[in-house]
Amino acid sequence: MIPELSAWNGGHEIKLESWIECVGSFKQAVGYATIFWPQFVLFEDYILRESFNMESLRGFEKQCTSRAGVEWVMNHLHITDIHCNDFKSVSEDKILFLGNVLKEIYQAKLASQFPDRPCMVEFHEPEQRTQLIDFQLSFWQKKHEEKV
Repeated sequence: MIPELSAWNGGHEIKLESWIECVGSFKQAVGYATIFWPQFVLFEDYILRESFNMESLRGFEKQCTSRAGVEWVMNHLHITDIHCNDFKSVSEDKILFLGNVLKEIYQAKLASQFPDRPCMVEFHEPEQRTQLIDFQLSFWQKKHEEKV
């Protein structure tokens, strides 16, 4: 999945974790933490990302027919937005890998932080795979069900 790994060690490859130790940075690690273990808050019976925008919330409340729909749209993440300017290395296999890992992470985080408010976490894989931006991750509380 990462062609650069085979170029290390005179063509003998390097393990992914070792490669990250060599090319990553602490600045990046802190940034990734906000995506891979986000802060969630309970606000007016919604579970939202801590940095949610009140104006957006109120706008989506007017547009969406259910609380689950509001939570879904407020919490959605386009996987390609993690690195919106990295057109060279983005590919469907990387999007699928990250989307599925993030789904597991969000399920664990939400269950840990809100054990009394079970959530549905969805990694949306579009039927028409023409644009990678259509792969999205989001969640909503089961009690608001009415599938989004």
